[in-house]
Amino acid sequence: MHARDDGEDPAPSTLQRTPSGYDRVFATTRWVAVAILPFLAIAAFLLFAFPTRTGELFAWPISPPLSAYLLASAYVGGIWFFLRVATARRWHHVKHGFPAVVVFAGALLLATLTHLDRFSSNLSFWTWIVLYATTPFVVAGLAVAQRREDPGTADAPDCRIPGPIRGALVAIGASAFAFGAAVFVAPGAATEFWAWQLTPLTAQVTGAVLSLTGVVNVALAWDTRWSAFRVLFQAQCLSLAAIVVSLIARRDDLLWERALTPLFVSLVGVAFVLYVAFTVWCERRTRMAG
Repeated sequence: MHARDDGEDPAPSTLQRTPSGYDRVFATTRWVAVAILPFLAIAAFLLFAFPTRTGELFAWPISPPLSAYLLASAYVGGIWFFLRVATARRWHHVKHGFPAVVVFAGALLLATLTHLDRFSSNLSFWTWIVLYATTPFVVAGLAVAQRREDPGTADAPDCRIPGPIRGALVAIGASAFAFGAAVFVAPGAATEFWAWQLTPLTAQVTGAVLSLTGVVNVALAWDTRWSAFRVLFQAQCLSLAAIVVSLIARRDDLLWERALTPLFVSLVGVAFVLYVAFTVWCERRTRMAG
């Protein structure tokens, strides 16, 4: 069966009767994305613009500002992703991002419940807790509801990602996820070696951020369509660009006496260059296929 691309969503009452595999993005999925976008935009703005006033304006006091910038950088990629979900014409263009959102939001919920005493008693905190108590479950429910919508067909034009490149990206993602999980599970140990000063809470937030690329990249193990990853790699490039700028802007927060610091900074720079080059290469191959 080939994907239908008429740009319209069926009415909610017809969803159960319409055959699956039409590559639709349900209206409910779009509206959830629209609802999430303002919160991501506001959070990113507050963290970037007022990193030293997070205790007053954000959900908890974050120090040093570089930790606030790292979380904001993840939100930058999230803004692009959910903007594309809200406007996507095909489900397979965005489907692989949903598990990453579930893992990220779920990890932040666990971190919040573990460190409730660190949070401020303000509107930002109550907004934070409501969002992270609901988002992992809502997004997971949408992914399950849409699971049969992808017919497995490629766009026209599209390009297939070669096996060796997919294997390398899966390995990179698995390494990032494993490292992020270790930081999340053992935040106390992470505070001793990380590239800048962390608390147990900001260590777990850092681990959650590192997990994102791992969950996204694992889907490359079975899906070879560039069209299924274009939006996600665009989002990752934006996040990496924001991290690079953050490391430059807050370079005084870095602890250069720690062995991990030059390694982390180098890896971020290399990852940014490689991800941008890979995205440009895939886009060029797609245009040539057309």
